[in-house]
Amino acid sequence: MPMSLELILLISSILFFVSMVVGKAGHRFGIPVLLLFLGVGMVFGQDGFGLNFHNIQTAQIIGTVALSIILFSGGLDTKFLEIRPIIFPGVVMATLGVVLTALFTGVFVWWITSMLIPSLGIGFLTALLLASTTSSTDSASVFGILRSRGTILKNNLRPLLELESGSNDPMAYMLTVTVITIINAGGVNFWQVSLLIIIQLVVGTLAGYYLGKLSVFLINKIRLDNGALYPILLFTLGMFIFSLTYFLKGNGYLAIYIAGLVIGNSKFVHKRTSMRFMDGLAWMSQILLFLTLGLLVNPHELLRSDVLIPGLLIAFFIIIVARPLTVYLSLIPFKYISVRDKAFISWVGLRGAVPIIFAILTLAAGVPHARWIFNIVFIITLVSLIVQGTFLNLVASWLKLSQNPVSYRSLEDFDVEFSEEIKSAMTEILITEEAFQHGKNLMEMPLPDKTLAVMVKRGEHYFVPTGQTALRVGDKLLVISDDEHALKETYKNMGISEFSYHKNK
Repeated sequence: MPMSLELILLISSILFFVSMVVGKAGHRFGIPVLLLFLGVGMVFGQDGFGLNFHNIQTAQIIGTVALSIILFSGGLDTKFLEIRPIIFPGVVMATLGVVLTALFTGVFVWWITSMLIPSLGIGFLTALLLASTTSSTDSASVFGILRSRGTILKNNLRPLLELESGSNDPMAYMLTVTVITIINAGGVNFWQVSLLIIIQLVVGTLAGYYLGKLSVFLINKIRLDNGALYPILLFTLGMFIFSLTYFLKGNGYLAIYIAGLVIGNSKFVHKRTSMRFMDGLAWMSQILLFLTLGLLVNPHELLRSDVLIPGLLIAFFIIIVARPLTVYLSLIPFKYISVRDKAFISWVGLRGAVPIIFAILTLAAGVPHARWIFNIVFIITLVSLIVQGTFLNLVASWLKLSQNPVSYRSLEDFDVEFSEEIKSAMTEILITEEAFQHGKNLMEMPLPDKTLAVMVKRGEHYFVPTGQTALRVGDKLLVISDDEHALKETYKNMGISEFSYHKNK
């Protein structure tokens, strides 16, 4: 009996709420939140509370839309100035690195299955298909873990990892689709396949760049009466670029990521509001994606000997052998990348939702052993998130590649945002008795030059102060300055310890 729309909405809202609460708790204990989203889906699934979800087509649609949104948001947040020094190694890792990972893993899968489970009859093409689905690092996992933890890495490692994870999914997608086509067709001309891959890469790159430029022009040219519609316009343009590129025979994932790069590094109206909207939408997409994948799997199938043992062996082979070997071979031409940098890049080869999405493609295509591939890929993802994701910060610290982040707490009583082009430090301070050592009037406060007190919150009331405004204990003051260091020193001298920063970088 089909569920009513109201019941679907009720279950979905409960799943989302539980995921966010569990994710917040998990973040406090250093557990990757994406892993917890996946776990919530498994708990509510068929082997848990009994929510039966096995619609492969729906899962594929959710995966495609969610991944495109995540890549678009990742491109919007990536700065050209940050990736420019590492663009060449990033591109090599996103292309050659994916191919090498697939080859190394494919050979190992073929060998280990013929040794452990010869009765399954896993041929080299099937092994290569499984390897292709797991050949890319997952953008959702890398973006989510690095940004949610505020990890600060040295030597341009963060932009390199984000560039690689954001741009290597198209190559893995093409490898997966190509091998599926070869298996189902019983063989395909090598040159035709090579030409198809080149066309997808070239068309995807050109479409992403020029349609991104066109999007910026349209956003600035179209004057919408309601400013709240601009984030919707940005989202609409992103989906248009993804779908149009598909009909142009290009790679939509590559196009939407490049379009995000172009748009995010351009000036357009209501940029900050639109960017925050896309960031929230990307997080919602990640939750929906991991919940869906968690519901789709049957945990009891993962415990079968022909799945669990080879799955664990393949997962640790990728972590210990395939990924490091790929990194060191791909980065040979780039002498300025140190051994420690390569070691950390090897560790952050996280597998996440993307391999499972590609494994769903094998189910939808009816490839032999598709369910076995899906379960193996799921185990690889779980191991990667648990082992690599959990210890990411520890490995960075051990390799001496991380540094202590500067903590900027969000403003609590003043919801104020400036354009990112305005370099400033907005500060919210709580007035105490110690602050009155120079006088109670605002003009008597020893604020540094180029600093302005713009608003006071007294109880539940807000007002704009003047120099003669007498401050009271318990007032909250919103201060804006372009000299952050001087402002902090002033607070220290005044005995003010409770304040929050919001800094435009």
